[in-house]
Amino acid sequence: MPRGSKASYTDKQKRQAEHIVESEKKQGKSKKSAERIGWATVNKQTGGGLKKKTSN
Repeated sequence: MPRGSKASYTDKQKRQAEHIVESEKKQGKSKKSAERIGWATVNKQTGGGLKKKTSN
């Protein structure tokens, strides 16, 4: 998986990050900075992109 890929994040984590990004943009942060803060916050809160692996 390439660096920066969000494929391993759950839908809930993606929604959380998007909510944080929008909040940061409202506070006057640039889009790039807001995205960095949003994903860093989600990673800290949830431990990163950890989709449950299904056992076969």
